[in-house]
Amino acid sequence: MDTRHVDIAIIGTGTAGMAAYRRAREYTDSIALIEGGAYGTTCARVGCMPSKLLIAAAEAAHAVGDAPAFGVHAGGPVHVDGRQVMARVRSEQDRFVGFVIETVDGFDARHRLRGQARFLDSHRLQVGDDLIVHAERIVIAAGSRPAYPAIFEKAGDRLIINDDVFDWEDLPGSVAVFGGGIIGLELGQALHRLGVRVRLFGRSGSIGPLTDPEVRDYAAKTFMDELDFLPDATVTDIANTGDTVTVHYEDAGGKTVSEEFDYLLAATGRRPNVDRLDIEKSGLSLDARGIPLHDPYSAQCGDSHIFLAGDASNHIPLLHEAADEGRIAGENAGRHPDVRCERRRAPIGVMFSDPQIATVGQSYRDIEKSGIDFAVGEVCFEDQGRSRVINKHKGLLKVYGEHGTGRFLGAEMIAPRAEHLAHLLAWSVQQDLRVPDMLEMPYYHPVIEEGLRTALRILNRQLKIGPVPIPRCIDCGPGA
Repeated sequence: MDTRHVDIAIIGTGTAGMAAYRRAREYTDSIALIEGGAYGTTCARVGCMPSKLLIAAAEAAHAVGDAPAFGVHAGGPVHVDGRQVMARVRSEQDRFVGFVIETVDGFDARHRLRGQARFLDSHRLQVGDDLIVHAERIVIAAGSRPAYPAIFEKAGDRLIINDDVFDWEDLPGSVAVFGGGIIGLELGQALHRLGVRVRLFGRSGSIGPLTDPEVRDYAAKTFMDELDFLPDATVTDIANTGDTVTVHYEDAGGKTVSEEFDYLLAATGRRPNVDRLDIEKSGLSLDARGIPLHDPYSAQCGDSHIFLAGDASNHIPLLHEAADEGRIAGENAGRHPDVRCERRRAPIGVMFSDPQIATVGQSYRDIEKSGIDFAVGEVCFEDQGRSRVINKHKGLLKVYGEHGTGRFLGAEMIAPRAEHLAHLLAWSVQQDLRVPDMLEMPYYHPVIEEGLRTALRILNRQLKIGPVPIPRCIDCGPGA
C-alpha cells in the first residue's frame, strides 16, 4: 500500500472543504483534498438550489390561481405540466452543479484524491483500498446525509429522501411528507401547490426553526389552513403495498386512518458523516452523538491538529456558515500551532415557504434560557399596508430587545418577504445596534419594512426607551 506525506489533508470537497482548501493553499502546496463521493456541494445537488427551483414553479402556479383576487382571470383552471416542471429543475440543477465541478477541476490535480477516507490514527488516513495519507494537520469537512427513523424502511422502494425528488422526471400523484422542519415544509407546500396530493406529518408541534410559541402557533395554523398537515402526528404503522405505501395514523380527532400514497418522503433531518470516518481512531474526544468536541470560533478539535467544519460539525447546516467554518479551519490548519479564534457572523435562517419563515440573532428559547431581562415587540401583517396591496397579508413578527441597554437581540417571524426583513435584522445584530438606532434608519412608504418599524416601536416602548406608539400614525402613511 502506498503512503503519501502531506502538510494538510482535507476530507470533503463541499462548500466547507473548498473554502478550507483555498485558505490552506495560502500556507502550503503540500495538500491532499479527498473526496469519496461525487463532486458538487449539497447546496447545488440536492439542497438550496434545486429545492428553490421547485418552490419557484410552485409560486408561479399559486400566483396564477391567486390572480382572480386582483380581478385578473386566466380563462380556466391552472394546468401544471409535471414533466416540464421537473425538466427545468434538473436542467438548472445541472448548471449549478457544473459551476461547482468547474471550480474543483480548477484545483491543482496533484492535490485531488478520490476515495473514502478513514482514520487509522490521529495522523494517518486510509483513502480507498490502496493509499495511506500521513498528514500533519487534518480538516474534516465530510458533510452530512439525510436521516430518518427505522420504521420508514417498511416503505421499501416507496421510501424517498429529498435528494431523490430532484431526479423525478414527472410529478407523482401523491406523497406522504414526514418532517415539520425546513425541508419538509418547503417541499410539502411546493408539491401541494403543483397539484400533488400531499399529507404532511410533523412531530411534537415543531414548525421549522421557530421557538416563540405565538409565532409557531400562527405558522401552524397558516399551513394547516392550506394543506393537510398534522403538526404532531401519531403514526402507528407503515406498509409497502406494491406500487404504493400505506400510512396508518391518528387524525386530529384521534381516529385511526389508513391512507395510500405513491411515495413516503423522509424529510426528518440530516446526520453528519463523521460516523463513516472511523472517527474513534482519531483520538479525539466525542460528544454523545459521536461528533468531535470542537471550538466553533477556531474549528479546532480540543488542542489537537484536527479541525472540523461545515455540516460535519452538526453546528449550523447552512451554506454561508459552512463557507465560514471551512475558511476558519483552513486558515488555522495552515498556521497551526498558531490557532486563532474568529468572530462568527450573526445567526440568520430563512425557510422559503409562503409566507416565509425566518429567525435572526438569538432565538426566543435561547433568550429565555439565558436569563436576559428582555422585552418583546410584535406586528401582525394581516392589516399591514404593502402586504395587503400585494395580497400577501398573513404573518406575525416578534422582535426582542434587552432591558437596560436597549440592545437588539433577535427576531422570529412568519412574514411576507421575510428573507429581506431577516437580512436587515441580521445586519443590525452584527452591528450591535440598539433598538433606537434601528428606528432612526429610513423607512420608505409603502413597504413591508414599515411593519418591522411598527414592531420596533412597540419594542422600544416596552423597553421604556421611547414613547407610546401612535396607532395608524399619519406620518407613517396609511396601512403602515
